Amino acid sequence: MLKKAVIAGCVFILLCASCPVVQAQEEFVDQPSQELTTVPFTQLTGGILILHARLGDLPDTLNFILDTGSSGISLDSSTAARLQLKPIPTERTIRGIASMHKVSFLYNQTLHFPGLSIQHLDFHINDYTIITAVYGEKIDGIIGYSVLSRYILKIDYDKHEVTFCSNGSLRYPRGGYILRPSFRKLVSQPLRVKDAKKVYSDFLFDLGAGLCMLFSKNFIHDTELLSGKRKKWNKQGEGLGGKLDMELTVIKEVKVGPYRFRKVPVYIFNDDYNVTSYPAMGGLLGNDIMRRFNVVLNYHNGEIFIKPNKHYNENFDYSYSGVELYLVNGIIVVGDIAKGSPAEAAGLREGDQVLGVNKDFSQNLNAYKIALQAAKENVKFYIQRNGDLIDIEFKILSII
Repeated sequence: MLKKAVIAGCVFILLCASCPVVQAQEEFVDQPSQELTTVPFTQLTGGILILHARLGDLPDTLNFILDTGSSGISLDSSTAARLQLKPIPTERTIRGIASMHKVSFLYNQTLHFPGLSIQHLDFHINDYTIITAVYGEKIDGIIGYSVLSRYILKIDYDKHEVTFCSNGSLRYPRGGYILRPSFRKLVSQPLRVKDAKKVYSDFLFDLGAGLCMLFSKNFIHDTELLSGKRKKWNKQGEGLGGKLDMELTVIKEVKVGPYRFRKVPVYIFNDDYNVTSYPAMGGLLGNDIMRRFNVVLNYHNGEIFIKPNKHYNENFDYSYSGVELYLVNGIIVVGDIAKGSPAEAAGLREGDQVLGVNKDFSQNLNAYKIALQAAKENVKFYIQRNGDLIDIEFKILSII
């Protein structure tokens, strides 16, 4: 009996000796993040987000683009003048995709959302006339790093809502992926792009860009990314500081985390103002890709959580008409016409007043731009030129 007890005791000791020792793990953790307020947003062409807020004690509701490609927060110069605000000139310089210039500031301002007031904000002043004309909506300013760094933002493209949360520990939903980009005042995300070859590079994570991707010409030249058979289409682009000439083409694949997008339309531009800081970055990743995810921006933890939403499998825009439309003083006009484009061949001219498109006389700029996305379909313009009423019809091309 004693022998059996000794053997059993030895077995117990051996079993205990073979078990891993688990010591108590101790770490300091942040307080749980709390939801502060949820606000609706308006979505424009290319996935651009417009948030509505008030400035200081002023009663006007203003329109702000939510933009991870902005290193601060800004107000349109015409809005500042209309509200009789007094910006202070400075020697500080702002760099945009199409210009570089000194800016004035409005210091120590408060921005009010329903349920949330954000204090001690320094707004720089910029001219957003072109952006307003492009989208047909008055753009009063841009919300960037100055706000994004203070909160965790949950962006729901299915519900068209943004939820502001306090910084703190946060459990993400199941079924998504955590990106860990480089966070400074701008966000740099590693991506893999593929066409003639696979190329790995960092790209500016830019929710304020209404396109899929934008590459610098230096990046395209040095990496030899593009297949020699790729056709390029002339295109006019608009950004902070003005207009710029670009080229439109398609690449085989863009990979964001584990998610792959194929036959992606991309733009190529000459980065005169070194916005991409090449070779540090090859270009930017825009919101026509990122709108296909619900996104959590967590600057505090250095994370961006993405989860595919109902827009994930939507087709990309492969249309090419070569015409830009602008809303100027309440009138829709034909802007730049690309050389060799269907619009140029059909006889559209810059400055033509657009009365209607495809028998739609609503004067809704966004509706007309959607009509121009119907690749391989005919589109009919009803215009006024020098007092004459003219109709012009042409076929929209497809870039694939």
